[in-house]
Amino acid sequence: MISVSARKPPANRGRIVVAKVGLDGHDRGARVLARMLREEGFEIVFVGIRHKPDQVADIAVAEEVDVVGLSILSGAHVELAAAVRRALDARGLAHIPITVGGLIPRADGELLKKVGVARAFHPGDSGIDPGPISAAMDALVDRSRAAEPGASGTATTGAVPSRY
Repeated sequence: MISVSARKPPANRGRIVVAKVGLDGHDRGARVLARMLREEGFEIVFVGIRHKPDQVADIAVAEEVDVVGLSILSGAHVELAAAVRRALDARGLAHIPITVGGLIPRADGELLKKVGVARAFHPGDSGIDPGPISAAMDALVDRSRAAEPGASGTATTGAVPSRY
């Protein structure tokens, strides 16, 4: 059974960029994810394949996103995520969390945390149920908005559900 969460009104659920970084040209999973998140009430900026980390950061600035989602199948997830984190930080976007999905080995979870990834999704984490992914995105959006320069208040969700 597929559950549809309705914790927040769709208009305020969050703005997420979904990008493929590096030379990985396989985007089917990223497209499925983008559609699922859109159906869950998130505003999605899908930018497609073969972007440089600086391009993703520039898009995050221009689109005023809450979260950057990277889909990586190439095996270079640690290096690419670190490069995107550096690019975001250089633009004053240290408050924007990065999430990574694709063929991400669980063993790389600690490395990803060290380079600034807030949440990693591994093959089979949620099956076809969008609920766990939506809940994690809600927490990341809350964290981003609470930490945004000039923001007042605190995140309402608390800790980001982790399955590293």
